[in-house]
Amino acid sequence: MAIDGGLILLVFLALLFAWGLNRVRRMLRLGPLAYGGVMIVFIIVVLAIWTQTFR
Repeated sequence: MAIDGGLILLVFLALLFAWGLNRVRRMLRLGPLAYGGVMIVFIIVVLAIWTQTFR
């Protein structure tokens, strides 16, 4: 089973985004509902971008 390099990059970017969002959340004092909403939107966007690579 070959590991896709693009998928590894997307996982790395997701971790970097989560780290940055956590810092912003502390500064803006966002609640857990707003944090979860942003993460869900980010996951949907990343999956949409990743599936475009198969076309």
